[in-house]
Amino acid sequence: MTKTKQLVGPFTELLTMGNIPLRGAINDDTIQIISHAGIVIEDNKIVSIGHFDKMYNTYKAKNLHVEELEEKSVGLPGFIDVHTHICYGGSRARDYAMRNGGKTYLDIAKAGGGIWQTVNDTRKESQEALVNGILRRLEKVKQNGITTIEIKSGYGLSIVEELKMLRAIKASSVASKLDIVATCLAAHIFPKDYDGTISEYLYEISQKLFPILRDEKLSTRIDAFVEEEAFSGELIAPYFSRAQELGFDICIHADQFSTGASKVAVDFKAVSADHLEASTEKEIILLANSDVVPVALPGASIGLGCPFTPARKLLDAGTSLAIASDWNPGSAPMGDLLTQASILATFEKLSNAEVLAALTCRAAPVLRLKDRGVLAPNKLADFTAFPTNDYREIFYHQGQMKPSHVWKKAELILSS
Repeated sequence: MTKTKQLVGPFTELLTMGNIPLRGAINDDTIQIISHAGIVIEDNKIVSIGHFDKMYNTYKAKNLHVEELEEKSVGLPGFIDVHTHICYGGSRARDYAMRNGGKTYLDIAKAGGGIWQTVNDTRKESQEALVNGILRRLEKVKQNGITTIEIKSGYGLSIVEELKMLRAIKASSVASKLDIVATCLAAHIFPKDYDGTISEYLYEISQKLFPILRDEKLSTRIDAFVEEEAFSGELIAPYFSRAQELGFDICIHADQFSTGASKVAVDFKAVSADHLEASTEKEIILLANSDVVPVALPGASIGLGCPFTPARKLLDAGTSLAIASDWNPGSAPMGDLLTQASILATFEKLSNAEVLAALTCRAAPVLRLKDRGVLAPNKLADFTAFPTNDYREIFYHQGQMKPSHVWKKAELILSS
């Protein structure tokens, strides 16, 4: 924690993202850019933002420490990755090779692959091993300028194993410099070894696991894979109702391969509907008339070779948009949010402003976070510096330009 006032800068360009609307299409002219900028921070928070020299003169007599950047740099809020699965065991390299060789999802599942393989591999891992795996992956996350990340369970698929995963995620949050938001995805797929029906499984999880999550403060969010191959809207409804009765937020894996789940998201006033690769005009209009935030997951489209989320149509219809990595061992093994966002921007014709907003100010509401995503007084001092004097270079290099510096709650946690 920074006890004295600290001035960081000068940034050649500082993009505050503070004047960006939370919905609809935006062009690059919308971005507020401060030249030769500085950020004054104290006790984990931003005190003020402005011209570096003026701020130095204003605060130099007030026990000011100066962290001066020697090279050109573009400053941005710390990125927020709102959808990942980086708590897992094993690898699915065989699945990837089979998929690229023309095998179908069913072929891979019959050969012992798919999500169930990761369930078996994750169940074999100790909680400590899962923590170590998360912490290794978080090093790559940090290198992408991500300062807040969501991590899901969903490879346990029993009360005991889901608790092991969520406790590992919580322990990782304590050990990591990053902020981690945990999500319970016990309704990922129906476990093959469950002795009962799908409805009985969902009832057991909602009645026995949910209260423990609340009591141990392991998660405030409940997710489900609502899809023909997983859980139908009809079967998941009592599950979500129970979650909401207990005060949990709802988020949904929606419209990845077939439509219908986006309506479930709207009906339950979910905070987000994630994937949406199969969404049609009907679903886009439905989402545009709701407060549900669409979350594009380009990593899954790249990993599976399927269409991208219709991000351009969603924004033009007036929705918000967040972009997340979906880093997981099966469909999205890349785990590089900057590269994925750059590729999505090319195929969906997204402006730099729309992409940056989707990683910052429009991502924060997905996790109910009001203290970050923009650079402004009283917000968390989560910010990054990229080694360029023109912010447009960041996505021009398609993910190959990484931050030179990352600050989390005023602490410099990465410097290259």
